[in-house]
Amino acid sequence: MINISETAQAHFCKLLANQEPDTNIRVFVVSPGTPSAECGVSYCPPDAVEESDTVLEFNGFDAVVDLESAPFLEEAEIDFVTDQMGSQLTLKAPNAKARKVDSDAPLAERVSYMIEAEINPQLASHGGKVTLVEITKEKEAVLQFGGGCNGCAQVDVTLKDGIEKQMLEQFSGELTAVKDATEHQAGEHSYY
Repeated sequence: MINISETAQAHFCKLLANQEPDTNIRVFVVSPGTPSAECGVSYCPPDAVEESDTVLEFNGFDAVVDLESAPFLEEAEIDFVTDQMGSQLTLKAPNAKARKVDSDAPLAERVSYMIEAEINPQLASHGGKVTLVEITKEKEAVLQFGGGCNGCAQVDVTLKDGIEKQMLEQFSGELTAVKDATEHQAGEHSYY
């Protein structure tokens, strides 16, 4: 579930040596499965371990994960890196904002997961985001752009050269096109 590098394990052992005996670490996600999900690590005294927790054994300590956070910490990595700026603990959890779905899950679920895990993090630097509106019977993924993407002059380039290319590659044979909701559905919001 969680990969903790050897340097991070050594760092945790050093920190835990100054705590009460049998104290471990707790890895958790605040607001899991939402765009505002945040991962964290804290000390976990022995009396704070719940029956429903998952306990992962590492070299010299255990990592404790609560039941709600567990599916969102799949493929998470904790590392301790030292560079010219100093040392820091890094925690990467690609599934924190969206629960990983099985490869045999319905297409809409797999597309929504890809959007949350891969596309929205790329758009976030521009304040943008995208959501799946529907998958049509013609196998077209219809997306709604929001945030900084809404009204952006580059939205067509982002859609065609970025998102559509990425999605058609990942869902080859399952999707035929990717469209913006405003170009897909005629109405007051559409331009002609």
